[in-house]
Amino acid sequence: MDIVTGKTRPDEGEVKFGDHSRSLLKMNEAQIARAGVGRKFQRPTVFEDQSVADNLTMALKANRSPFPVLTWRPSPASDRRVAELAAEVGLADQIDRKAGELGHGQKQWLEIGMLLAQEPRLLLVDEPAAGMTLAEREQTTTLLCRLAETRAVVVVEHDMDFVRRLDCKVTVLHQGSVLAEGSLDHVTRNREVIEVYLGR
Repeated sequence: MDIVTGKTRPDEGEVKFGDHSRSLLKMNEAQIARAGVGRKFQRPTVFEDQSVADNLTMALKANRSPFPVLTWRPSPASDRRVAELAAEVGLADQIDRKAGELGHGQKQWLEIGMLLAQEPRLLLVDEPAAGMTLAEREQTTTLLCRLAETRAVVVVEHDMDFVRRLDCKVTVLHQGSVLAEGSLDHVTRNREVIEVYLGR
């Protein structure tokens, strides 16, 4: 994820994305985000003193050059979009609360909403189930599956129960290389995966 989002530069190899297979290695982090790659880190990073609505408003896709940012004002269209995003991530009834007052799972959903505000075509999600209650994990599963209907979603997760509920193709990596790929049942029966990760 660090390499795809431009945080880390690889020693070798290529990272291509989009309809025209543009090289992400020639872009900085901001350019990669504008190209349609969104990333959610394991720990939620939201503006805790601002409301849910303000967090989503600040994340809306817009011209980020200095003058347009200074002169930007909310509009009925931006307000509608914020309300849509809050509803999409299950926070419609929390829209006026400060982000710092939200529970851990709700902060995770708010950060996903902030990423959706940027209209990504690829969403990279790191350990979304960490620290969540069972009910929050189930709601997160539903959310990620719904998002995967309209964009590419890549989830890094070590909780196999959570992965099973996602019901998706699983890729097991080991030291930077693909060790196994397929359904969860297929990869958990793989001899190399058992030796490296699951133990005998």
